[in-house]
Amino acid sequence: MTIKAKFAFTLLAGLIGLGGALTLTGGSRPRFTPHDKAYYLPQNQIDFIRPGIVFKITQAKIASDGTITAAFKITDPDGLPLDLNGVATPGPVKVGMTLATIYNDHVSEEYTNHVTQTVTDLKTGNTATQGTLDSGGAFQQNGDGLYSYTFSTKIPNFDPTATHSVGGQAERDLTAFKLGVQGIDDVYTWVPNGDPVTAVREVVGASACNQCHNTLAMHGGARQKVAYCILCHNPQSSDPFTGNSLDMSVMIHKIHRGPNLPSVKAGGKYQLADYQGVLRDFSNTTFPQDIRECTTCHQQASQAQQFNTCPHDTACAACHDNVNFATGENHPGGPQPDSNQCATCHIPKGESEFDASIVGAHTIPSRSTQLPGVVFDIAKVDHGTAGGNPTVTFSIKDKSGNPILPSAMDRVALVLAGPTTDYPAAISEDASQATGNNGTYMYTFQYQIPMSATGTYTIGIEGTKTGTLNPGTVLEMSQRDAGLNKLISFSVDGGPLQARRTAVTTENCNACHSSLSVHGGNRNLVEMCLLCHNPNATDGAVRPAAKNPAQAIDFAGMIHKIHTGENLSRDYTIYDYRGSVHNFIGVTFPGDRRDCSKCHVNGSEALPLPSDLLPVVTPRDYLTTSPPATAACLACHTGKSVASHALSNISPFGESCDVCHGPDAEFSVARVHAR
Repeated sequence: MTIKAKFAFTLLAGLIGLGGALTLTGGSRPRFTPHDKAYYLPQNQIDFIRPGIVFKITQAKIASDGTITAAFKITDPDGLPLDLNGVATPGPVKVGMTLATIYNDHVSEEYTNHVTQTVTDLKTGNTATQGTLDSGGAFQQNGDGLYSYTFSTKIPNFDPTATHSVGGQAERDLTAFKLGVQGIDDVYTWVPNGDPVTAVREVVGASACNQCHNTLAMHGGARQKVAYCILCHNPQSSDPFTGNSLDMSVMIHKIHRGPNLPSVKAGGKYQLADYQGVLRDFSNTTFPQDIRECTTCHQQASQAQQFNTCPHDTACAACHDNVNFATGENHPGGPQPDSNQCATCHIPKGESEFDASIVGAHTIPSRSTQLPGVVFDIAKVDHGTAGGNPTVTFSIKDKSGNPILPSAMDRVALVLAGPTTDYPAAISEDASQATGNNGTYMYTFQYQIPMSATGTYTIGIEGTKTGTLNPGTVLEMSQRDAGLNKLISFSVDGGPLQARRTAVTTENCNACHSSLSVHGGNRNLVEMCLLCHNPNATDGAVRPAAKNPAQAIDFAGMIHKIHTGENLSRDYTIYDYRGSVHNFIGVTFPGDRRDCSKCHVNGSEALPLPSDLLPVVTPRDYLTTSPPATAACLACHTGKSVASHALSNISPFGESCDVCHGPDAEFSVARVHAR
């Protein structure tokens, strides 16, 4: 069956489906999730449009005169061939291609792109070379969904023994169906003389990027794989507007270090102009974990081999941009004319932490093996009934099992909150004087559980102890050693235990944050954070009177606002318990905030929320007290009109949000956040 015949059959089936007489089964819906706009289309429209695109470069060759030809295939996700022109199948497909080479004499195995453009800064007249997509070439159809592209660029003096890579991107335009432009990329690598490919550049994989960026898609969305990006983002590409390199290793290191770059700390900026000439400022872009955790990006063994064994001035100077290798400024090893001697001092791993080796130089102090560790556990709670003063039996030991006295801790506290239906307040008491021996201790709360209390309460433990790293050396430093929070729940009325609902998990936080730890390391589990960051919590106790009203710090609202950051329409500033001021208006969330499941679990973002949740105190918002669903939604959607809309749907009976935004409603939470 030809592609036109297949299209006609699909169209006929779709039209029949519109009439209700027949709807195709085995259609495309199973591959869509509630996060996809296509999920909400009627089946007949899915059968007709067949959303999505699969793009595969199947072959590439270079003729003796340097003519480059690449063959490719485009289909929908079910394998139906797509028409490049969008005539026989819905949505035209725009394809672009480039070619780059890893030359055998390149020790760093970086690409050189053969398809380049000269970009000029109109203000200064400065010019720069950049890798780009070929233009002016010729497409040829070789069958249903099968095409080839002959580049207008030629490389008559190519090296047939070197690794060559053709990279391409395909963008299917389905905006007519309100599905946007769906993009994808691919890379085909080969050696023209037929030898096996041995020289590859695999320093970072796309899966590492997508831990936070879900899914990383640049320049319109079709550029998604690191293997494709590096074909153009190599040492030959730079930005004429700022003079900065567009080499991947330089650009990515600098972007992720942002405000912690020595040049930015000294008052400078790190900026790049995009392909449209728009200046982007990355000076405030914060990496959501310690930048020294190299294996967050360099995950696989082959990748670790690259950055551990091939140190070079380009990548190192990207983060350490106050080092001048040519003059030796700020480099203990003195001037280095090239990278040939870097590995002499910067071996993969030395004999001690914090040495000049790659692993040693990037040691994170809080994870030093020199720290003995703090290990908490809570064995039981006695007298934890209404009207009682709970007595907690807990233990503190180091990683080797040696006991640690509570009085030897810098801080150890027990935090009590309840009921678990929705914590209204938290009680924190110093447990440093708890009695006991051999690592096991008992502490009785001064706080008395109210006589009227019912349900399940929770107690958590937190604390730190300072250790000394590299004692007696020039690298001696103090480091706070934090224990992992432990929690225990107990019934105050003799009823069954009721766990606090799980809306988000620490594991989801750590997908981006690696090891989320706040308040000096004391808080490191979401379950612990929730005890204090409850619906009634504000920063009123520490906020200066002149800066009132207080700011809400309930967990749902706070996290939504922090991650909305630069997209907030209103300021979000918190005063912490030490008097520090934290303004989150400039935070850049690296992913797509519409993907609620990036943080949420169990569909906890769906409406209606449990009926026993408390209203949230929000003194600085348009609504100074908000029902729970309203508070969560208005944390991201901070405009006055949205607050007015929410207010019009609140009555003495409660919220009516789920009427329009419930799971099966036209404007369900999942549907309005679909992409």
